Amino acid sequence: MPMTSETQPAPHPAHATAAPPRGEPLPLRLGYVALNLVQAAFVAVWTAFCVSAACVALLVSRRLPLVMARHLWAPPLVRISGARLEVSGHDNVRRDEPQIFVSNHQSMLDIALVFQAIPVNLRFVLKKELAYVPFIGLFAWATGMIFVDRKNRRAAVASLERVGRLVRAGRTIIAFPEGTRSRGQGILPFKKGVFVSAVAAQVPVVPVAIEGADRVLPSDGFRVRPSVVRVKIGTPIPTQGLSQPDAEHLMRQAREAVTSLYDSIRLPPASLH
Repeated sequence: MPMTSETQPAPHPAHATAAPPRGEPLPLRLGYVALNLVQAAFVAVWTAFCVSAACVALLVSRRLPLVMARHLWAPPLVRISGARLEVSGHDNVRRDEPQIFVSNHQSMLDIALVFQAIPVNLRFVLKKELAYVPFIGLFAWATGMIFVDRKNRRAAVASLERVGRLVRAGRTIIAFPEGTRSRGQGILPFKKGVFVSAVAAQVPVVPVAIEGADRVLPSDGFRVRPSVVRVKIGTPIPTQGLSQPDAEHLMRQAREAVTSLYDSIRLPPASLH
């Protein structure tokens, strides 16, 4: 997200999540290399197929491709990665009204994880660079995801105004307000943009915490390892009656909520390796 961010101290070491260790025996490492090649090929072929099917489905409905992403695209990717997904907090999801979900961001796997974990159709707020990723960019554009150019403030403001319009029209949005993957540094400072949109739309902000995704797929390459992944959905934070000067406080409140959720689902260090 592109707007100004709150200046906050670096995350405490206790909030860091270790990536899978590299000290694997050579035969095991070679076995994983072969397996990862198969997994990468599956991801590419499956994503290409699903994007093609979603583009055809768009001729019928703009909603149908999002249903396909939840039920068709995401579950096989989560399974083939070896992620053993544990989800809690479904009672905090309101299926009959729009919300803005905000989550920490550990891994590229997070998109598939939240598609599967959150039982409503989601539109993502994504950094502009993802528009150029093969297949993912096409699917995101075709289904009405919102791309944000963090280097162009005017374009970023226009994108966030679009977020507000979509939410007011009844759409549910999810954003990663850290703006980038945390790379083992716990919960990074949040950026304010999506909270400005939430205040403008007067819709609840729902905190979400992801733990373990970076053990399955770290940020330093396609080095996939099986692990438990936990997703916890927190209590919605109301925005009724808030005005734009309250957006920064809302941002801090949401970050505290995500951090608390994250701490409550922490995995023991290297527990599965």
